[in-house]
Amino acid sequence: MPTVLIIDDNAAVAIALEVLFSLHDIAALRAASPEEGLALLDREPVDLVIQDMNFSADTTSGEEGTALFREIRRRHPDLPVILLTAWTHLDAAVELVKSGAADYLSKPWNDDRLLATVTNLVELSQANRALRQRLQQERRARRELEQGFDLRGMVWADPATERVLHLACQVARSDVPVLVTGPNGTGKERIAEIIQANSPVAGGPFVVLNCGALPAELIEAELFGAEAGAYTGASKAREGKFEAADGGTLFLDEIGNLPPAGQMKLLRVLETGRFERLGSNRERQVKVRVISATNADLQAMIRAGTFREDLYYRLNVIELRIPPLASRPADIVPLAHSFLASGKTLHPGAEAALQAHAWPGNVRELKNVMARASLLARGDVIKAEDLGLPPVPAASADNEPDRDAIAQALARAGGVVAQAAAELGLSRQSLYRRMERLGIARAT
Repeated sequence: MPTVLIIDDNAAVAIALEVLFSLHDIAALRAASPEEGLALLDREPVDLVIQDMNFSADTTSGEEGTALFREIRRRHPDLPVILLTAWTHLDAAVELVKSGAADYLSKPWNDDRLLATVTNLVELSQANRALRQRLQQERRARRELEQGFDLRGMVWADPATERVLHLACQVARSDVPVLVTGPNGTGKERIAEIIQANSPVAGGPFVVLNCGALPAELIEAELFGAEAGAYTGASKAREGKFEAADGGTLFLDEIGNLPPAGQMKLLRVLETGRFERLGSNRERQVKVRVISATNADLQAMIRAGTFREDLYYRLNVIELRIPPLASRPADIVPLAHSFLASGKTLHPGAEAALQAHAWPGNVRELKNVMARASLLARGDVIKAEDLGLPPVPAASADNEPDRDAIAQALARAGGVVAQAAAELGLSRQSLYRRMERLGIARAT
C-alpha cells in the first residue's frame, strides 16, 4: 500500500486528508511540524509528501513551508512534494513548483483533483524507487565482478552484457568445454579471454584458431600438427594448436567451418586428450581447455548433416550467448569512448546518433566508426556528422510515445534519458519536454 506523509499543524486538515486517502487504499502518516515531518521521513518509507506552507500562528508568508520543502529536497531529492497553499502565498508555491515541487493545491482543495494527482505521483515515485533499487543492485553486482575477477579491460554498462560476464566468470573455474555464440563482431574472443584469465590454467597459454580463415585442407594440420611430407609443402614437422595450448586454453573461433574429418578428430581429442599429427602414427597426449565460438546455427547444420551432433553436445556443455550490440544499448556510448583516440571527446549529439544506429556490424563496426571519426574529425570534439552514420528518421508528431511507452523505455535504459530517447526515435530534448508534459520525473 502506498504511503503519504501529511505535514500540517492543523489537525482538522490532516484528519480530513487521512480519511480521504484511507477510502482509496492509501496509507497516511501525520506530522504537526516540519521537525516532526523530517524525523518521520528518516524513519519511515514514504512515497509522497503533502505539506502546508505555514506552521506558526499568525504567519502567512510561506517562508516556513519554503524552508521545509528545500530541506526535504536536500535529504530526499526524488521524493514528490505537493504544497497546500492559501491565496496569500500562492506566488511562493508557484516558485517552488519551478524549483521541483510536484504540484500545489489551494485550500480548500478539490478531492477528485487531489486524488488524481496523488495517485499519479505515487505510481511514479514507486517506479522511481524500484528503478533506484535496481540501479543500486546493478552497481553492487558490477563492483563484485570488477573486484573479484580479471575482466581483461572489458568495457560494458548494459545488464545483458553483465549477465554474460557473470556466467563466464562462474564457469571459468571448471574445466568443461564452453560454446560462445552470437553474431559476428560481438566480442566472443574477449569472453574466451576472460574465461581463460579466471580459470585454473590462467598461467598457461591462450591459443586462438579461426577455423573460418583457413582452407579446409589446412585446418587439421593447424589443429593437430603435421610431420614433414604429410602434405604438399610440408617440408618440416610442425606442432599444431593443441600442442601449443597444452596446459592452457584453445579458442576455436567459427567452429562451424571445421570439416567433417576435423570434427571427428576434435571429438576424439575432447574425449581422450589424445591425437596424432598428420602423417604420424604416434599418439600425443595433451590437457587443454577448449572454448569454441560460432555465429552459425549449429543445430540447423546438424539437421543438414554438416555438423556432428555428438561433437555439438561435447562442445556445448555450457553455452554463453552474446547479444548483438543493438540489444545491449547501454554498452554503446561507453564502448565508443573507449575506442576514441587520445584527446578526443564525443559531443552529446554524437552520443545520441550512436545510440540511434542499428549496428549490424556490432562492436567491430562501432570500433571502426570511432577510428574513422577520430581520424577525420576537424577538432577534438567529435560531432554527429563526423560519424558518417545514416540519418535516423524523425519521430512523427502524430505518433509520439505515451506515458507507458516512455516509462518502459526508461526502465529498459536504466534511467538513461539519451538511451531511451534513441529507442523511441526522439531527441533527448524532445523526450525531456514530453516527460515534463506528462509529469514523468527524471531519475537521479
